[in-house]
Amino acid sequence: MKKRILILTAGFGEGHNTAARGLRDGLARVAPEGTEVELHDLFAETYGPVNELVRRSYLGLINFAPRAWGAVYRWLDRKKDFDTGFARFSRLKDHFAALLDRFQPDVVICTFPAYPTVLRQIGGENPDRVRPCKSVVVVTDSITINAAWYRCATDYFLVANEQSALVLREVGVAPQKIKVFGFPVSPKFADFAPNRVLPSNNSERRVLYMINAATRSAPQLVRRLADLGVAVTVTIGRTDKLQSPIEAALDGRPATIVGWTDELPRILHESHLLIGKAGGATVQETIAAGCPMIINHVVSGNQLWRDRAFTSGSCRKSSTRVRRRRKTMASMGSEHQQPQPSARCAGCR
Repeated sequence: MKKRILILTAGFGEGHNTAARGLRDGLARVAPEGTEVELHDLFAETYGPVNELVRRSYLGLINFAPRAWGAVYRWLDRKKDFDTGFARFSRLKDHFAALLDRFQPDVVICTFPAYPTVLRQIGGENPDRVRPCKSVVVVTDSITINAAWYRCATDYFLVANEQSALVLREVGVAPQKIKVFGFPVSPKFADFAPNRVLPSNNSERRVLYMINAATRSAPQLVRRLADLGVAVTVTIGRTDKLQSPIEAALDGRPATIVGWTDELPRILHESHLLIGKAGGATVQETIAAGCPMIINHVVSGNQLWRDRAFTSGSCRKSSTRVRRRRKTMASMGSEHQQPQPSARCAGCR
């Protein structure tokens, strides 16, 4: 009999979605006959356009008002009672309860911290309707972990590394509930990893610039990269309005501009350097790909773990200033040491 696994995510930061998709794809690869998996964003499904408005406001706060987001982050970290706040999400609870009733999962895996509390509330209110199931929280924070993740009732916490496990143990989480499991990136990273080719004196330097924050300065950086004569790939995600300014900055010089794509494992594998925001998923995917990274934007509340995630391995920090980027990229060569991957591909052991 197949195990039914329900994976829940939310679009408030791409790390939650990346982890959810990595888990789904990993399970499809290692246990296609033994599992039945469904992946849902219950906030998007329940609240539709309202959720999209809140999501965009959240992303805008992070990218353009980082100090304000830092204050919100610290408020959440001090908050003790999450039950009262989540009790107000009656429509979400109704939708969640209907899904549980239909799918009857054996395991609920949450990559967003709100769901375990809502699941427990549904079970308390409808003990005869909801089938007992295991609850697993995949913590997408690393090293610096907000209290919203661990102030919930769950059977297991899956964390990316031993430093994160130590944080949970220090705040009183039972050690038997904590599993160091790596970050669930796409299993495609494992397919590309053995064949990674480092730059040499006879090959072009390939730089990937992922624009997901600090968009106003993006055309200037693209222009500087083009001036260096490197092969540039620029990802703009779903921000289509960036295409024209980026093309103008290139001024006819060759480059590849990519919108939203699920080919990031291949693109990272083919790149010699990534420039981008230190988002949780991006950092872990970069480590999994063995691709050096220059961080040009840090989300408030997460600076510490991004620094440690890089400096604890063989990666090196670099200034965000353009002139130092130029020096770093100009010195790329065959002597560059590839960082050792520490992120785990979902399903790869």
